[in-house]
Amino acid sequence: MKKLILLFAFCFTFAANAQKSEVENTIKIFFEGFHAKDTLKIKSVCHEKLILQSISEGQKGSRLSDETASEFYKSVSTFPNDMKFEERILSYNIQIDGKMAHAWTPYEFYLNGKFSHSGVNAFTLYKENDAWKIIYLIDTRRKSSK
Repeated sequence: MKKLILLFAFCFTFAANAQKSEVENTIKIFFEGFHAKDTLKIKSVCHEKLILQSISEGQKGSRLSDETASEFYKSVSTFPNDMKFEERILSYNIQIDGKMAHAWTPYEFYLNGKFSHSGVNAFTLYKENDAWKIIYLIDTRRKSSK
């Protein structure tokens, strides 16, 4: 009986870790597309009903802003070619319940090699047709010296 319980626990842990890896990979593909200014790659991991919001924090307080998916894709595709940017994900904290996943990803953002701002991304994903799709993304943005 002990062996059966251990086997079940091992299989459950393995399946949960595999799911977390799939979610993390989805987010990595999103950022590969973002850094390459490749909206088709970004769209491949986003749901058609994607919701985007940002919370900007500054000396004058905070501000919540909304962006439609089409506005986001257009802005990414029109970034100047000479502008280099990198969003460095510092860690992943992923939770999964059935067909829903949430990922908390602290980051640092660099523009043309210089630190610009930092914050946290909060992704909500939905598993549709055996693929994780990003349905909601909210991030915080704060200027802070590095």
